[in-house]
Amino acid sequence: MELTVWQTFVTVCRLGSLSAAAAELHHTQSAVSRQIAGLERQLGVPLMERHARGVRPTPAGEVFRHHALITLNEADRAVRAAREAGDGAFNRPLTVGATPSLAAGIVPEAVRALLRQAGSIRWSLLPGLSAQLHQRVITGDLDIAVVTDAPPGLPHDTRVERRFLGLDEMVVALPVDHPLAGRGPVHIRTLADQTWAEDNDGSAALLHQHAARAGVSARIDLTAADLPGKLALVATGHAIALIPGALTRALRTDVTTVGLVGPPTRGVYTITPCRDPHPCAASLLDQLTAAFASVRPAHAAHRLSGTAAHPALPDCQT
Repeated sequence: MELTVWQTFVTVCRLGSLSAAAAELHHTQSAVSRQIAGLERQLGVPLMERHARGVRPTPAGEVFRHHALITLNEADRAVRAAREAGDGAFNRPLTVGATPSLAAGIVPEAVRALLRQAGSIRWSLLPGLSAQLHQRVITGDLDIAVVTDAPPGLPHDTRVERRFLGLDEMVVALPVDHPLAGRGPVHIRTLADQTWAEDNDGSAALLHQHAARAGVSARIDLTAADLPGKLALVATGHAIALIPGALTRALRTDVTTVGLVGPPTRGVYTITPCRDPHPCAASLLDQLTAAFASVRPAHAAHRLSGTAAHPALPDCQT
């Protein structure tokens, strides 16, 4: 089987359209159809099915897509490694993934400390949501990911090694001229009549759960496409928002924060693959631990004395 055909199949799955895949790959639609049909003949099972808005993988196709992604990523890594080792010296690049709030603060800080310790290393940073980052570690796109267990949580997966960094207390982002700016921790009931903005389901779930425990509701009237968009709505006075405490030091200057009484928390973890870990992964884990400890609010430290609510998950299994 040719890997180019596998790439065509993966692209069709991602885009959900033969024509869109053909345009991206610079093929004709008929050529893409022939490649998929040939692959189905080789495997002896249907891989694609049509629906009202395009195509999607069958159950067999979804299984094949998962393994094809791993194979394609490994093939790409093999080609890059061979080219980079042409002069006899191989410097494997480090690819790091992180949720947007962690990518904005502790991850660059930790990598800076790593570079000071280990010298020059080529590295890249890919932000994403926790579920996406977990999958990219599995497929080999990422050497390490920094994720959270905010709803819907993290899956148990024996193909990865997971390390608990600590608990992150959520805080409320306010415009700098808000009446509560500069105040100490406030009860969520104080904010019950405010307009809230959100950018993802996990953060919204934390807000709703925290408000429900206090017997009030939080009106999420505005939705942002991403974290910068949510903070822009806050800065311009349209709303307030629940944000991770780890983000506080990286906030724009026209946004401030106020703590919550009994705040909602999320566990922060690193994920690394069980197979073929990057040589610098262990050192980066140590730097991430130190960087997270430096931004954790002092009043949250006692919560880390026991991690029963956020247990470390099992190590890799073979």
